[in-house]
Amino acid sequence: MAGRDYMGIPREEIPWYPTINADLCNSCGSCLDFCSNNVFAQGELHMEVANPYNCVVGCSACANECETGALSFPSKEELVKKLHELRDKYKTTV
Repeated sequence: MAGRDYMGIPREEIPWYPTINADLCNSCGSCLDFCSNNVFAQGELHMEVANPYNCVVGCSACANECETGALSFPSKEELVKKLHELRDKYKTTV
């Protein structure tokens, strides 16, 4: 899904994707089963974020599926601030 835009902003410039705490991840695969955008993959030791920019901007529903709390996202406030900065950079109306 590389090369996609989000509201006129290149998706690769929006730092919105999950981070996996390897110390908490038990490799159950619930995130992999839940996400239909192929964001996750099974790694050697634990789950990995294989395609971060496939993550839907603003969506963090997979974190609710993780029983160990291993998934985290930037705050929504950080996302909004970044989108405003990028909107100014790309002269879009977000």
